Amino acid sequence: MCFIFFIFFSVSSSPGVLYWSTMDRRPTIALLYDFDKTLTTRDMQEYTFIPALGLSAEEFWRRANDLAREEQMDRILAYMKLMLDESRRRQKPIRRADFVALGSELEFFPGVEEWFAVVNRAGETLGLAVQHFIISSGLKEIIEGSRIGDRFERIYACEYLYDENGVAVWPKLAVNYTAKTQFLFRINKGVLSVSEDEPLNAYTAEGDRPVPFRNMIYIGDGMTDVPTMKLVKESGGASIAVYTDHTLAIAQRLMNEGRINYYTRADYRETGSLFALVRTIFEKLAAQNTLEYEMARLRREASEGRLNQ
Repeated sequence: MCFIFFIFFSVSSSPGVLYWSTMDRRPTIALLYDFDKTLTTRDMQEYTFIPALGLSAEEFWRRANDLAREEQMDRILAYMKLMLDESRRRQKPIRRADFVALGSELEFFPGVEEWFAVVNRAGETLGLAVQHFIISSGLKEIIEGSRIGDRFERIYACEYLYDENGVAVWPKLAVNYTAKTQFLFRINKGVLSVSEDEPLNAYTAEGDRPVPFRNMIYIGDGMTDVPTMKLVKESGGASIAVYTDHTLAIAQRLMNEGRINYYTRADYRETGSLFALVRTIFEKLAAQNTLEYEMARLRREASEGRLNQ
């Protein structure tokens, strides 16, 4: 799965109008990440949950995929149902607190835990306000319980509904590979609550959208990220694939097929190529902001000049 990483620097298409962080006058940059195999080295269920069921990762995912094919159901819903079924069969009901506790066992790629502070500083030096978001087909509760769970403005991921005893009973939100694009539009329009559909579907002029698509950067790791990668790239933003020694061929395939703009190793250390790429994009966006601001100023000046003649 994929590290989704979006940079949102916001300049309105309307002359003289700039989008800024709600907290200050700096342009907002939003980094959006997928989670599994982008920030973590494996799917989050494989660290402790699946072994606790007495299954191998291969066996669990085979059963989930078989269920999806046999019942003609969404693969994400299939794995969420299988988790509930296997837990009930073993008389080990899943509680929200159990999922949150699983987050402490996750293993991250090098530099992930320090990444957020480093990137924030890089943005600050360029006069940019940086925010972080997750868009993932993994489980929100596990992400929240991880060592980086408090670094994000929003976590968009699969989630269960719990009964009065805190036991998981039903999938409340399933984020499959095409549904990820919904959250791009939510961020684009500033409609962040998943329960708000009417404002999301209402017409919003491009100049009134807090995060234009052209100012998004998506970072993912594989074919499951193609819908979001393609949407961002074709809408004028940039898509980045991260890879390991075992997934380099996938990243190169995405590049050859025109699905992404860049690919780089999943190394989040300040000395890595990913940070160098992100910093360069920051510099580009900061320069773009300066030019847009100057153009807006000149337009106002020219308009005032005409009025005075």
